[in-house]
Amino acid sequence: MLGLKRGTVALFPHSVEWEITAQKCIEHLNAILGAVAIDIQHIGSTSITGIKAKPIIDIVVGVRSFESVEPFVQNLEGNGFIFRIREDGNWLFACGDFEKDTRTHHIHFVIYGGKEWNDYIHFRDYLNAFSDKALLYEAEKIRLAGLYSTDRNSYCEEKGRVVQILLQEADDYFQKLDKLD
Repeated sequence: MLGLKRGTVALFPHSVEWEITAQKCIEHLNAILGAVAIDIQHIGSTSITGIKAKPIIDIVVGVRSFESVEPFVQNLEGNGFIFRIREDGNWLFACGDFEKDTRTHHIHFVIYGGKEWNDYIHFRDYLNAFSDKALLYEAEKIRLAGLYSTDRNSYCEEKGRVVQILLQEADDYFQKLDKLD
């Protein structure tokens, strides 16, 4: 299964199809963006092996500047990547069935090598490297999904506390690795 009604929370067992779907999306984005995309990666819970996740594929697109993306917005939207939010450090596009209010993909545009880029990549890589941390994260997600199945904002807000703790651990871990190099 892929996609979830906006505002709801439901978790599904990890699926290899998520990686296949993410890879196809990355190829499609590369074809649209060309050299504007320095790197495109599958992120989020669907990229963490063995844990339950909302069946929404998260992709991060690293760019040099948001101005370089501006000329591509119309083409992105014509290809089903609908612009949703422009925040400092993150532009969000979504894919899905908008008539049914269902989302299948979230595409995050961030500055390559910046804080947002590093947070996304470090979080994913840390949880894939340490299954005990991934299972701790999954347990919290399951608990919160039980509490907030129809309130994704509250689910995300509560989950954010655990994400921040794990992200700090991930940052510490990768800083230590960098010092060893």
